[in-house]
Amino acid sequence: MSLPKLPLRISERKNLLVFIDLLLVNGATLFSLWLWTMRDPLRPFSQEFILSQAPWFLSLTVLWLLLASINDFYELKIAANFLSSAFTLLRITAFMLLIYLLIYFFSPRDSLPRVFILFYAVLSFILLGLWRSGYALFFGRLPFQRRAIIVGAGASGQTIAQAIRENLSSEYQLVGYIDDDPSKQGQLIEGVPVIGGRQDLLSLVKEKDASEVILAITHTVHRELIRAIMDCQEQGVQITLMPLLYEEITGRVPVEHVGDDWSLVLPLDHAAIGSFWPFFKRTLDIIISGLGLIILAPLFPVLALSIYVDSPGPIFYTQERVGKGGRVFRLFKFRSMIPRAEASGAVWAKENDPRVTRVGRFLRRTMMDELPQLINVLRGEMSIVGPRPERPIFAHQLADQIPFYRARHAVKPGMAGWALVNYGYSSSVRDALVKLQYDLYYIKHQSIYLDLLILAKTVGAMISFKGR
Repeated sequence: MSLPKLPLRISERKNLLVFIDLLLVNGATLFSLWLWTMRDPLRPFSQEFILSQAPWFLSLTVLWLLLASINDFYELKIAANFLSSAFTLLRITAFMLLIYLLIYFFSPRDSLPRVFILFYAVLSFILLGLWRSGYALFFGRLPFQRRAIIVGAGASGQTIAQAIRENLSSEYQLVGYIDDDPSKQGQLIEGVPVIGGRQDLLSLVKEKDASEVILAITHTVHRELIRAIMDCQEQGVQITLMPLLYEEITGRVPVEHVGDDWSLVLPLDHAAIGSFWPFFKRTLDIIISGLGLIILAPLFPVLALSIYVDSPGPIFYTQERVGKGGRVFRLFKFRSMIPRAEASGAVWAKENDPRVTRVGRFLRRTMMDELPQLINVLRGEMSIVGPRPERPIFAHQLADQIPFYRARHAVKPGMAGWALVNYGYSSSVRDALVKLQYDLYYIKHQSIYLDLLILAKTVGAMISFKGR
């Protein structure tokens, strides 16, 4: 007997992963508490005991979600690969034990258990490992895959096909393109055949048993195609717009593939337009930047001395950057290059830039050269999280070459950003285009969760020396 078909959506798969993971994390916590009581006859395993240990369930759940998000454990590309899942799970478990050991070391004697956390680490690793192995083995099979037809075999259609192949090859089966260009009929484009024109859409959806139609057309949709799409929708087929699916897959907005649907890309109704979110975020910026400057104050003289001894000259480096509304402000940084590094004019910084000093290389790798920007945040010129600010000379050039580039000026620039944690620093117009795609995604979807995720990933990058 064949398995029932359950073509899970991307959001459904991620929700399933989170739900089962949290179920197993809490199951491992409960079982670890039971093993803990088995070692101590004076500690009975009862309902009262379980309720008294409720903080463990909450804290380990929150810690799991934090570490899993930082390590991209809910990226479907990782979830579909057994080895990637295993290595990521091992890294999460190691980080969890390290964090617990640090807390244990600074806690009062005998205030925290030792054996319990070892039980939890082993049990959670085994349970989650078995579950994720089962997911990678079974959920990439045909009953759970989405069979999709792409309408449009042009650049937009090819881009979404490539994105699906690179990120969701186990989740999607691309059965073919629909395109009205006679010269493309029967061709194989990005590994996907062109199987018909708009008049064939409904019949091909039925013939190929497609569960989704991806609309990747950048021009006005023909009336006949609109009727065919409505017919497909009536049959229970999901109709998906290419820019929205691309966002969901990559965390980027495809600015070069919007055509007439520019409203899908331009963040016209983002959170910063309201009144509560800007006030709330500004309050957090003041608190975090103020506390950060106080806590880091003892470190600044040490860094200043190191910078001067390594390369005599100014300690700080200021530079004009473009902020919210296109207003220019002076950004503060610890100097990481030799004095007069741009005597011949502004140029993009590059990997292994010879102008960077020895101390400057360490500051850049740990992103500590950016710490003085806490002053910019306190002054209201920047936010803790937001698109990284660009220099005016480059901003003008990029605005002329990249569509919607000025949209990133709708919010305050940030010390940490979605583009920075996902792509790194830019050194070309192509890099700037990719970073703009990430920036627009952030502006459209900004939230407390996304800001916390970016901050957590930034801290991870600093600890891992992943700066430029």
